[in-house]
Amino acid sequence: MTEQEKNNSFNWIYYVLGLFFGILTTSAITLSFGWLLFGGLLGFMFGAIFLNSIVKDRQY
Repeated sequence: MTEQEKNNSFNWIYYVLGLFFGILTTSAITLSFGWLLFGGLLGFMFGAIFLNSIVKDRQY
């Protein structure tokens, strides 16, 4: 990855969106704080899996 690609990298968006929507989905089911943390962690992990398995292999 070149220096320009590192500066314009928006990979963090996938992690933040996964975290946010994991918490949002869990809050629709239950409002327990422990489950909200679990949902956020699960969403974060899905964001990381999506980024590392699908987005990194994409050809531009």
